[in-house]
Amino acid sequence: MSRVTLPTAAGGANHRRVRYVRSIDELAHIPEAERGQLRRVAETYVFRANDYYLELIDWNDPDDPIKQLIIPRVEELSDWGKLDASNEARYTVAQGVQHKYPDTVLLLCNEVCGAYCRYCFRKRLFMDDNDEVTKDVSEGIRYIAAHPEVNNVLLTGGDPLLMSTRRLREIIEALAGIEHVRIIRIGSKMPAFDPFRILHDAELRDLLGRHSSPRQRIYLMAHFDHPRELTDAAVEGLDAYIRLGVICVNQCPLIRGVNDDPEVLGELYRRLSWIGCPPYYLFQGRPTAGNEPYEVPIVRGWDIFREALRHGSGLARRARYCMSHETGKVEISGVDEQYIYLRYHRARDPRLRGRLMLYHRDDNASWLDGLRPAEDTAGLPFGADSLLDVTSGPE
Repeated sequence: MSRVTLPTAAGGANHRRVRYVRSIDELAHIPEAERGQLRRVAETYVFRANDYYLELIDWNDPDDPIKQLIIPRVEELSDWGKLDASNEARYTVAQGVQHKYPDTVLLLCNEVCGAYCRYCFRKRLFMDDNDEVTKDVSEGIRYIAAHPEVNNVLLTGGDPLLMSTRRLREIIEALAGIEHVRIIRIGSKMPAFDPFRILHDAELRDLLGRHSSPRQRIYLMAHFDHPRELTDAAVEGLDAYIRLGVICVNQCPLIRGVNDDPEVLGELYRRLSWIGCPPYYLFQGRPTAGNEPYEVPIVRGWDIFREALRHGSGLARRARYCMSHETGKVEISGVDEQYIYLRYHRARDPRLRGRLMLYHRDDNASWLDGLRPAEDTAGLPFGADSLLDVTSGPE
């Protein structure tokens, strides 16, 4: 595959306001017959985009990676996967509050995104009958204040940066007032979907600049999936966060048709390191309902990841390739002709933390539950239901 080129931002000006597109019928580049099929998909898994991001698509290329990211596909309707593939419900301690690892709490504080990635693993949140997200995070704030082991809080959803600056201020100031909270993370794809969010909002810049301090830092967990998302405006937007003292890192899944090419993934990592937003996690796609067309098998994913890291400085090679499994973050550490080597990078059960695991190689498997263990050194049946019942509730 030839190298991708870095585009300029459509519109260019810092003060651009994006226009949201919520209907398949607004996509004039898609033939009417195809739009009719895609309407059925959007009835199940909601569609949303904006004019800035849609302008990044090369509509003459049916396999354009930006198109794959944002435009529905009829294959999403296949009977495959679960809506909550990592059983996040298991670690929900209150509405909109998840506590899986001792030092980190997730606040699901928004149920809308700047646009909807087709491979989203939380698409259940955008369905009409879902009530996991809460706009009132006061119970979550009280929970965090009562648990001194929590030093990291992740604002997620949905996308927190789509909320008003007023709501963000209320949440960030409340968290900043809790002495044991040292890191406030903002998980967001708005730097890719709408880089002008930070560029034209002086109040947001003031908020982040005041609360990302030497002893209590704000982290932006950015979400760039492909180098073509790194437009001039996106780079300028990230620079604005960095100049405010916000630490920027990037995490993204491996997505078929988007970044499942070592040259593309490697270029993404290098460019991210150059602009001060180095790679953090590469996630194995969760087996979420509707996501079958975007899945990449583990073995192929390892080959792509390994080759992508062959080039670039150490800062471009910091990512860990992990599965966000129900039991923890399982790092894919190696593959040979016989085995897949895994390690618990993070684990809910303290007995599993750092545990090395050996599984038989399966070139078709795309998730831990589909692998067959090759050894059982601790007497724990890895992958069996009993492993999931070792502990109950948050620590």
